[in-house]
Amino acid sequence: MLLKLAALGAVGYAGYKYYEKNVAENNGVAFASGQPDGAFRDAGSEATRTPGDTMSRTDEALDETYPASDATAKY
Repeated sequence: MLLKLAALGAVGYAGYKYYEKNVAENNGVAFASGQPDGAFRDAGSEATRTPGDTMSRTDEALDETYPASDATAKY
């Protein structure tokens, strides 16, 4: 019984490591391919992962200000 439980745990661990290596995102959810590694991506819709993403002028201005402490006041 204990041997079966250990074998099941080993199979589960190996499956988890395989999943992490092959399926998980490498650079963050919002990053397009070709973006630099790190916590921040380039500004603009071209740098997002969503294909064909378009941004309004307000969205683009807000995206360019991140990670600034205050957003633009273009209402």
